[in-house]
Amino acid sequence: MDIVGYAAAATMIMAALICVLYLFRGRRCSRNPLFTEYPIFGMLTHVLFNLWRAHDYSTLVLKRHGGTGEFIGPWFTNMNYLVTIDPSNLHHMLSKRFHNYVKGPQFREILQAFGDGIFTADSEPWKYNRDLFHSLFKRKSFEVFLEKTIHSKVRSSLIPVLDSLHQQGSVVDLQDVFNRFTFDNICSIVLGNDPNCLSVDFPDVAIEKAFNQAEECIFFRHVVPKCVWKLQKLLQIGQEKKMTQACKTLDQFIHACIASKREDLSKYKENEKAEADDHVDLLTSLMREETHEDKFLRDAVFNLFVAGRDTITSALTWFFWLVATNPLVEAKILEEMKDKFGNMNEKSSLGVLNVEEVKKLVYLHGAICESLRLFPPVPFETKQALEADVLPSGHVVNSGTNILFLLYAMGRIEEIWGEDCFEFKPERWISQKGGIVFVPSYKFIAFNAGPRTCLGKDLAFIQMKMVAAFILNNYHVQVVKGFVAAPSLSIVLLMKDGLKVKITKREK
Repeated sequence: MDIVGYAAAATMIMAALICVLYLFRGRRCSRNPLFTEYPIFGMLTHVLFNLWRAHDYSTLVLKRHGGTGEFIGPWFTNMNYLVTIDPSNLHHMLSKRFHNYVKGPQFREILQAFGDGIFTADSEPWKYNRDLFHSLFKRKSFEVFLEKTIHSKVRSSLIPVLDSLHQQGSVVDLQDVFNRFTFDNICSIVLGNDPNCLSVDFPDVAIEKAFNQAEECIFFRHVVPKCVWKLQKLLQIGQEKKMTQACKTLDQFIHACIASKREDLSKYKENEKAEADDHVDLLTSLMREETHEDKFLRDAVFNLFVAGRDTITSALTWFFWLVATNPLVEAKILEEMKDKFGNMNEKSSLGVLNVEEVKKLVYLHGAICESLRLFPPVPFETKQALEADVLPSGHVVNSGTNILFLLYAMGRIEEIWGEDCFEFKPERWISQKGGIVFVPSYKFIAFNAGPRTCLGKDLAFIQMKMVAAFILNNYHVQVVKGFVAAPSLSIVLLMKDGLKVKITKREK
C-alpha cells in the first residue's frame, strides 16, 4: 500500500474513532443539551460565536430549555456545566443543601488572584473569614466611619469634578467617574488612605487599571479551555501575560500598604481608645483583632477591594443609565426627596444625606433594586457538587458536577417578575402601604442567597443611596444621543464602552 493509501486508511480510522467517542459522549452527557454538540469542540463554538452578546444570548437559550440544561465543553477539558436559572434549584443549592455545593478547586484556580479570601474559600476557612468580616461590618464605629468617608469624598472630589464638567459642557464617561470615586472610597475604607483618583484632571492610576485588567483576564479563563490559558501562562503571552503584570502591580501595592500599616500601628498603644477610634479602617481593624500573616491580609484586602469597588461602580452606572432614560422615574425620585427633606442643599453637609436619612427613601431604594434585578453586578456564579444529588427541576447532579447559574438571566424570567420583566419599574418593589416588597434572595439573587448572602448588602445600599440622592438632587445626567449601553465581558457587569453623558446643574 502506498503512502496515499496509508493516509486514507488512517483518516478513516480516525474519523470512525471520533464518531464512536462522539456517540459515547452523547449517551453519557447530553441530558437536555443547551446547544448542538460538535465533535472535539463540544458546544464551545456556540458561545464563542455569540460572545459579543453572551448575557442576552444565554438568557434566550435557557428560556427555550425550561431554565436548566447541560453545556458540554471541548473534549478532555472539563468545561462541562449544568446551567440553571431555576429559582427552586438555586434555593436547593444555596440554602437547603448548602454544604453539598462548594466553590471547589477549579473555581479557586481560575480566580487565583483572589487567593484564599472569602470569595473562593470553602468550609472552615470560609466560615472564619465570614465571622471575622461580619464582626467588623456590624460595629457602629464602622458605619460612622463609612458615612464620614463618603461625605468627605463627595465634598472634596465629586462636587469639584461635577461642577467642572458642568462648566465645560463636555462629554464624560460617568462609569469612569464612579470607578474613581469608589476606588478612592474603598482605599479609604479598607486601607485608611485616599489615592485621589477622582480629580478634575482625571489622572492615570496604575493600581486602578490593574484591577480592571485582572477581572477581564479572569473572565477569559472562564470561556476558554484550561489548557489554553495554562499554556498562555507558561509562555507569558496573550491574556495571561496581562494577568501576570496586573497581579504583580496589585501585590506590590497591597503589600506596601500592609507594611506601612504595621509600621504605623507599632507607634500606637493598643489600649488608647482615642487612637483606636481614629484608625477604624478595615486593615487596621484586622491587624488589631489578632495576629495575621501578610498573605491572609493580602487576600482579605484584595477580596474587599473587588467586593466594595467594582460592584458599586457597576450598580451606580446601570442605575444612572436607567434613570436618565426613564424621566418619569427620575421625577418620582426627586419628588420623594423633596417630600422627605425639602431643600436638601440647606443641609450643612452640602445636600449629602446621612445613613438614617437615606433609609427613608423608599422609592429610591426600589429603583436601585430594580436596576440590580436587570443588571446584577456579578452576572454569574459557579458551584461544584461534593455528592450526587437530584435538583428540584429533576436534573441529576453527579459528584464533581460543575454548576453555573446566571444572575443576569434570572432578572428576565416572566415566571418570577411578570410579562413586564424587561421594563425598568421601581413600583414592583413598593407595597400598597408604601413599604419595600420582600422578594426571596434565591429569586432576587444580586446579593447571593443562603449562608453566602453578601455581608455588605446593607452597606452597599447606604453608599448607593447617598451618592445617587446627592447627584440627582444637584445635577441632571443626560445620556449622549446615539449612545448604546452594552454589558462588558468581565466577571463584573460593567458597561463595555462606559456611560457617555453630559452633566448640568439642576435649577432650584
